[in-house]
Amino acid sequence: MAGSSFGHLFRITTFGESHGGAVGVVVDGATPNLDLCEADIQVQLDRRKPGQSSVTTPRTEPDTVQIRSGVFNGKTTGTPILLLLFNTDARPSAYDPIKDIYRPGHADFTYLQKYGIRDWHGSGRASGRETAGRVAAGAIAAKLLARRGVSITAYTWRAGGVQCKTVDYDQIEKNPMRACDPLAAVEMVRKIEEAKAAGDSIGGVIECRVKGLPAGLGEPVFDKLDAELAHAILSIGATKGIEFGTGFAAADLLGSQHNDPMGPQGFLTNHAGGILGGISTGAELVFRTVVKPTSSISRPQETIDTHGNPRTITIQGRHDPCICPRIVPVVEAMTALVLEDHFKRQAALLA
Repeated sequence: MAGSSFGHLFRITTFGESHGGAVGVVVDGATPNLDLCEADIQVQLDRRKPGQSSVTTPRTEPDTVQIRSGVFNGKTTGTPILLLLFNTDARPSAYDPIKDIYRPGHADFTYLQKYGIRDWHGSGRASGRETAGRVAAGAIAAKLLARRGVSITAYTWRAGGVQCKTVDYDQIEKNPMRACDPLAAVEMVRKIEEAKAAGDSIGGVIECRVKGLPAGLGEPVFDKLDAELAHAILSIGATKGIEFGTGFAAADLLGSQHNDPMGPQGFLTNHAGGILGGISTGAELVFRTVVKPTSSISRPQETIDTHGNPRTITIQGRHDPCICPRIVPVVEAMTALVLEDHFKRQAALLA
């Protein structure tokens, strides 16, 4: 299936379906002699896995990762790494009653138009479950980046119309929303519970910040660092937009307001979000991505079946009323994959 691979010198290929036997990823280009074990990867998968709280799907997948190749005596060998996660709580029969009905907001219609066949068990490859492989691969990239002094932190910035007013990294893993403001998190949860009770869902905004990134990463023209980050982030199924630094608010500023002046110690402001001309500036990299409301809702919706007949659908089953908390580690993973790839590309350029 074209489009299941990502990256250049640090490259991944994900595989598997939401209600198939397993999901996973092949990672190629990991630096040899990196200390690596399942526990290094599991800690990130545990942040993404379902069944974490009342604001996530009740599906209970342990998402226990197995390293099947590319690691010997606890160190990477430089050969492809196969990471495998078996599905243990799949319920494909739950989709039998709606297998011929297009679900609004899902990729049912488009997949069938493209391939002439689709896996109607859950969402198949279009399922958010595919992102487990991304997070597993991202854990390896993040460990390589840590050796370079680079850290990535994402969090829920806005959900259900509630926006964080403070940024406290210590609070992110202490609330079910993975929000950076504990008071806002409480209100976000209330909004989710209201939507859930009404058979509906909510969306939000994830903010991501990267510290320790040196100046000079990124390729000019087509492979700009922000362009490749946009590619990575918008490849996550639920995302619908991205902005860097001041982002869309720049439309209402003057050039004299948006330009980042410089002093002997570096940039005095960071409206550019850490990227100029597609190349990192050495300032903090900052971007935000929009996450749509979960498509699977239990309210009746108008649609058609595969024969074009009008139908009304009510989707039952186990679904996240808000995707934001579980998409945070996915955003971090995709960011790590892009950055490690560009570090390797820069090293090759200067070799």
